Amino acid sequence: MDLFRKAGARIESLLSGDDERHSHTHLGHECTHIHPDHHRDNRYTSFAPQTVGNAKWYVDGCSYFWAASEAIEAAQKSIYILDWWLSPELYLRRPPSANERYRLDKLLHAAADRGVKVHIIVYKEVQAALALNSAVFRHPDHTPTGYSLNKTFSGLNLGGSGIAKTSVDALKALYGTSDGMVLFWAHHEKLCLVDEKIVFMGGLDMCHPIADAHPGNLEAVVFPGQDYNNARIYDFHDVDKWEQNKLDRGQSSRMGWTDVTISLNGPIVGSLIHHFKDRWNYLYDQKYGHKNAGKYAKLEATVPGNPSPQGLDRGLGGDWSQSGQRLLGDMHSRFNRGLSHLTGHDDRTHQRPPSRHSGAGSSIQLVRSATQWSSGLPTEHSIANAYIDAITNAKHFIYIENQFFITATSDAQKPVCNKLGTAIVNRILKAYHANEEFLIIVIMPAVPGFPGDLKADSALGTRAIMEFQYFSISRGGHSILETLRNNGIQDVSRYIAFYNLRNYDRINGPSRGPDSTWDTVASCYMAGGADIRSVPWYGPPEAEIDSFVSEQLYIHSKLLIADDKLVICGSANINDRSQLGFHDSEIAVVIEDPTPVDSYMNGRPYQASVFAASLRRFIFRKHLGLIPDEKWDKPNVNWSGVDKGPNWYDWNSHADQLVRDPLHPDFRNLWNTTARVNTEVFSKVFHNVPNNHVRTWKAYDEFFSKHFVIPGAAEKPEKGGNNNQQQQQQQQQQAQQAQNAAGKIGYGHVVKSEFPGGVGEVKEWLSRVRGTLVEMPLDFLVDEPDIAKEGLELNTLTAELYT
Repeated sequence: MDLFRKAGARIESLLSGDDERHSHTHLGHECTHIHPDHHRDNRYTSFAPQTVGNAKWYVDGCSYFWAASEAIEAAQKSIYILDWWLSPELYLRRPPSANERYRLDKLLHAAADRGVKVHIIVYKEVQAALALNSAVFRHPDHTPTGYSLNKTFSGLNLGGSGIAKTSVDALKALYGTSDGMVLFWAHHEKLCLVDEKIVFMGGLDMCHPIADAHPGNLEAVVFPGQDYNNARIYDFHDVDKWEQNKLDRGQSSRMGWTDVTISLNGPIVGSLIHHFKDRWNYLYDQKYGHKNAGKYAKLEATVPGNPSPQGLDRGLGGDWSQSGQRLLGDMHSRFNRGLSHLTGHDDRTHQRPPSRHSGAGSSIQLVRSATQWSSGLPTEHSIANAYIDAITNAKHFIYIENQFFITATSDAQKPVCNKLGTAIVNRILKAYHANEEFLIIVIMPAVPGFPGDLKADSALGTRAIMEFQYFSISRGGHSILETLRNNGIQDVSRYIAFYNLRNYDRINGPSRGPDSTWDTVASCYMAGGADIRSVPWYGPPEAEIDSFVSEQLYIHSKLLIADDKLVICGSANINDRSQLGFHDSEIAVVIEDPTPVDSYMNGRPYQASVFAASLRRFIFRKHLGLIPDEKWDKPNVNWSGVDKGPNWYDWNSHADQLVRDPLHPDFRNLWNTTARVNTEVFSKVFHNVPNNHVRTWKAYDEFFSKHFVIPGAAEKPEKGGNNNQQQQQQQQQQAQQAQNAAGKIGYGHVVKSEFPGGVGEVKEWLSRVRGTLVEMPLDFLVDEPDIAKEGLELNTLTAELYT
């Protein structure tokens, strides 16, 4: 691969210019002096100052989209939407049959009809000379049109020597640069702003297939068309024909989706108004300022942190940050004089904070990743600065829930450059040397949400991301766990641990019960649910064992909670793409709620914050199965916007007490035991991969490949255009029948050879599952020297795209 390295030396400046290297060769805050003057006085060197506001959290998409639908339906003046992907056919309320008017396109059309000004910015993949658009531009999530670098380069018949000899201009075309700008990064922000008064933001785009109720139903028919999706089997395809779906609902489960989002109001909205208008006006200048005059108009600019227009252009204003700090100081003075507390809504006599005064709020600051290509601005990486500051200054506990985990502990881990890993190592070593209790819990997907057999050539990109994550966590010589062990910590699990989420359900056949009660059995591993051993089955007895399916619960959150006091929530993943500033564009907010709630930390009385503590405890209870399953058509107070009231939480209930203290031995035993038992059950029943039983590719074949019809393997490649859909389905069915004839079963189904006792034995095992928490298999393929070998799709030229 020397030829790739030679070419890489010539092309590296295209991927990230030398003038930008400052943003990831240190811990971020050290480069304050090179940032614009009007940023330097702001915490995290953000363009926006600290301000105040009210915040409300949502766990999973069902409640979030319901709240957004209320706000859009009530909009009177304006709607601003900023999305990486937007699906007009998305139903913001479920089931679709009862909520046709709450389809996104119809809601927006109705708003426009009543005079509301609707402004939408959606990331558009660049249509370069080659079809690199979706594979490169969509990499932070998924690739809707199904292209890959491997297919693109293979079509060129261009070998390594050819790439090494290719001119810089040609390489610019290949890797997506134009006029000195990198085009293969993405606009990844997610934002909905209504009437310049209320904001909805976090990890969710308004798109398929993410409007889940917890615990993430695998079978539900409330997901029409391509909204019923499992990215591990088939990616999105021809999304303009959204009602068509290659995924067979009768055989394959969907993949559940979990995410965390928020709504905000108050002065913080001004920062988000400014960000949206700044983006809109930059795009206007780039695309419409000199052509198509009159097609669009610029928006009146504002000062960040102030919701009223100030008539500024692209500058932020010279002295607003000082007045903003004075405002914040005044607010903090009022906080220190005492604030009332958040109202609970439980009729029982649980301890709960009293009502918060309506005129106060949380300290909230907007941070972002932005640069010349994305916003026409100097590079800003205030999100990375905020993460590093939160990790460095945490006193007791950090919870991270993120779609990716790619970071570095040293410069030796190139091409990975962000230093969140260094901050994690340093904070843990500080606790170790002081003999203090300190814990970081990280939850992330077991495997990136891309289709296909992990062993296939087409899955090289998936394996590349997995390898970068393993090198960040536990392998490669410079990972977090290896660095901690090299510094004397033998039991690293005392300080940091990694987990995934997984669930199961039942795909019912044509035979149905008298009602829809048992269309899903997901409630069986949540609080108050029935025992799976007693759940009725209305189909043929021999078919029941084949009805059970399992899949990872895909984690798409971008969340950090520190000490049950500070929350960072937004669109940014833990990887270079999101953190460096000059790659993908991102937004997030840092929330510090001053409203105290009595709690415990490491067995001692502790003052937590209402917002952070209630969010963290609710999430933990969800993962442990300590809340009931959620119904799409049963809204509650937590399904409304922040303007309708704060979150309700059952403080001091029995389930709340179980997760109240994240450092207490009883909690850690509950958490780890639940994860271990769930892991054992899923491994036995479904032979899921990744898996710690699978340390080599040979073991992979024995444990997984010999049992299953490989995800997506039955799909035939298209030649010269779209094949007839019926012919495609026939080809898939024929290939699947051939594999079934060899004794294989459908992906995600029960490995029946493990259960000579039949479905009763399967149910005995499944009855042990509680919640969705499972251990992360850090030994998966650990004995393979290189799970993502260099080639046309992965080399020194392309590696940065995966990080």
